[in-house]
Amino acid sequence: MSENCTNDCSTCGENCSSRREEQNSFAANLNPYSSVKKVIGIMSGKGGVGKSSVTALLAAGAQKAGLKTAILDADITGPSIPKAFGITQKAAGSDFGILPEQSASGIDIMSINLLLENDKEPVVWRGPVIAGTVKQFWSEVFWENEDIMFVDMPPGTGDVPLTVFQSLPVDGIIVVTSPQELVSMIVSKALKMAELMNIPIIGLVENMSYAVCPDCGKKINIFGESHIDEIAEEHDLKVLDKIPLSPEIAAACDSGTIESISENPIKNTVDAVISL
Repeated sequence: MSENCTNDCSTCGENCSSRREEQNSFAANLNPYSSVKKVIGIMSGKGGVGKSSVTALLAAGAQKAGLKTAILDADITGPSIPKAFGITQKAAGSDFGILPEQSASGIDIMSINLLLENDKEPVVWRGPVIAGTVKQFWSEVFWENEDIMFVDMPPGTGDVPLTVFQSLPVDGIIVVTSPQELVSMIVSKALKMAELMNIPIIGLVENMSYAVCPDCGKKINIFGESHIDEIAEEHDLKVLDKIPLSPEIAAACDSGTIESISENPIKNTVDAVISL
C-alpha cells in the first residue's frame, strides 16, 4: 500500500495488494447447492461467426463423451442456445434455485429465453443489468454436479465478457473466428483481452472455413484464404478445428436437433476441453 493511500481505489493508480483484493471482489458466489468442476468460455471478436453453434457442438460432444454438461447462455440480447436444442418450455424454480432445462441428451441449459414470457420480445436492457443477469445465472441457478460448463458469450470485448472473466472461475476459453481478413484483426482484440485478464486460451476454431464440392470433393474457400494459422502463430496458439460450411449443421440448429448430427466436426476441440 502506498504511504499516500487515501483508501479510495477509484482515485488511485497504484497496483498494490489492497487494489488486487478490490478487483477480486467481483467474483460471484456459486449457488451453494450447485457443483461445477470446469468452466469454459466460448468467445468471438465479432458476431455472425457461429459461436453459438460451436458452443452447442462442444456441449453435445462433451455430453456424448460421458461428462455431465451444462450451458450458461450469456448472450442475453441474442440468445440462440435453446433453439439449437429444441427447448421451448420455461425454466421453473425450486428450493435449490432456478432449475435449468434439459436437452434431449441431458445437457443442462439456462438462457434468458427460458425466463421470458415471449421469447420473441427483444431484451432492451443496459449493460449493468445484462451483466447482473449473467451473474445471477451462475449464483441463482441449481447446477447439479456439472463436470463441465460452457459459457456462450456475446461477441466483442464488452460488459458480458468482462463480467464472465471477473466473476466466474473460467478455466479457459475457445475463440471462434471465420476466414475473412477483417475478422483476423477483431479476433486479435479478443485474444488480447483474454491475455490481459489472465484467462488461458485453449485454442482457436475457424467456422465456415470452406465448402466441399458435392461432385468432386474439392475444398472451396468461399470467404477467401484463411488467416487463422497466422493469428495462431502470432499468439502461440493452436488451431483446434476448421469447420466447413455444412447444410446438416445449419438444418440441425434450425430444427433443434444439434445433438443428432451424424459426425461432430470439432472433435479436436472437444478432446482439448475434456483433457484440461
